[in-house]
Amino acid sequence: MFPNSSNLGRPPFSPKYQQQSTFFTKIPLNIPPTLLSHQQIIVPPFHFRSAVLSRTLLSGNIEAAPAVTPVVTLQPMTYGSVSPVSTSDALTSFQGRKRQSQQSLPDDAKRQRIHSRDSDTAVVTQAVPLPEEHRRSFPASVSVLSPVLHAGGSPALIGYVPPLQDTLFLDPTETTLPVANDKLSQQVLELFQACRQQASDLDRKELCRTELQREIQLIFPQSRLFLVGSSLNGFGTRTSDGDLCLVVKEEPVNQKTEARRILSIVQKLFSTKLSSYIERPQLIRAKVPIVKFRDKVSNVDFDLNVNNVIGIRNTFLLRTYAFIENRVRPLVLVVKKWANFREINDASRGTLNSYSLVLMVLHYLQTLPEPILPSLQKNYPECFDPTMQLYLVHQAPRTIPPYISKNGSSLGDLLIGFFKYYATEFDWSHQMISVREAKAIARPDGIEWRNKFICVEEPFDGTNTARAVHEKQKFDMIRDEFAQAWRLLQDKKDLDCILPLKAAKQKR
Repeated sequence: MFPNSSNLGRPPFSPKYQQQSTFFTKIPLNIPPTLLSHQQIIVPPFHFRSAVLSRTLLSGNIEAAPAVTPVVTLQPMTYGSVSPVSTSDALTSFQGRKRQSQQSLPDDAKRQRIHSRDSDTAVVTQAVPLPEEHRRSFPASVSVLSPVLHAGGSPALIGYVPPLQDTLFLDPTETTLPVANDKLSQQVLELFQACRQQASDLDRKELCRTELQREIQLIFPQSRLFLVGSSLNGFGTRTSDGDLCLVVKEEPVNQKTEARRILSIVQKLFSTKLSSYIERPQLIRAKVPIVKFRDKVSNVDFDLNVNNVIGIRNTFLLRTYAFIENRVRPLVLVVKKWANFREINDASRGTLNSYSLVLMVLHYLQTLPEPILPSLQKNYPECFDPTMQLYLVHQAPRTIPPYISKNGSSLGDLLIGFFKYYATEFDWSHQMISVREAKAIARPDGIEWRNKFICVEEPFDGTNTARAVHEKQKFDMIRDEFAQAWRLLQDKKDLDCILPLKAAKQKR
């Protein structure tokens, strides 16, 4: 699935470093900061930077790179520094300020999809600094062809997880889209093709990540900045926000104290030295604190957390689900668009976050009489071991083949069935959605699950990703939306009756 490369799993440093600290065995320096991938696009390749910059990035000598004007510029603005930032001032300012409000957002609403079981574990140890010459992405992988499988005379199925490449996307990989013979299926497919994330969208996020990592490493030399979430898991749209994970050391970080201290320094950096291109940096003191900001150059909103490595792991689990069966991504995108339009896709307002919606679609496809998806964690436990070293996470699923289901249901039928399942079949009061088990299971007795109206298990740490839904009024609204969508689609067989397609395509 991913190319076999002897270089990817071998740290490019001398044995003496390995003897000094286990940090290098956990996070080798050839791990991709972004863990970037080819995006599944049909448009021609988007050549964003010159060959000079490509060589510079691969060599790690970013500061020596000449100024390069992209082929497509969103607005007349470039990355650059304004004034230095004092880390001591940033820390003093943070500790001396009166504790601010939670920005009017409930704690349960913020960054649930990357919550870690170790959030409150206090470990404060100094990580071994990374040697300067090795701070770079891993070597570009060799391109591989999609495996084409034939089963019983059926058409070729291409559903593999695309190989990971370095920071540029010079040879986008195409995947076969599902056949759409009816109106509803055609509408689902057309919306997916219009709104799915393109390589150029991901390149803009990567440009910002690269620049921010360079600046942050001036303060935290041992850190690495990773792009995670929908930008990489295959379920992103053209307007998806960017999620960033700042890994400062191998041990868990106390999210209440240490993570907030680090993020306050990052926020100070963004609001002073980087204020020419970072807009509205805001520290959100949630259970997993984040800094929210907007990059003026890419026009993308970002959320940055510290050491929530569960987000790296679930990014590649979801990515594998996204590409082993070609009906998964169109269904997920349409459900996310529908939920957003019906205003039930906002955890800050007590409804479902996007991560929970993705898990709900995957769960439905796993529980059909003839499943369309398996449990990857059951079938390939070695690929999704929650204790796996970080540098292996992106390449572990490379051997997983496409999943060939005997279920030939169309996109339209599957969408109707999805709404029917949650409107009439799933037992919200007693069951929990589990993608890990590929079935609905009984709710646990733990305190996290009590008095919760919707229970969706996080596949790695077992927490409830839908814990923001804590009001009965909001739960009833969500359930009513599922029931209404099922009735309308079953009767009309027209996606426009639940989601105005013209507006959805314009918003993208």
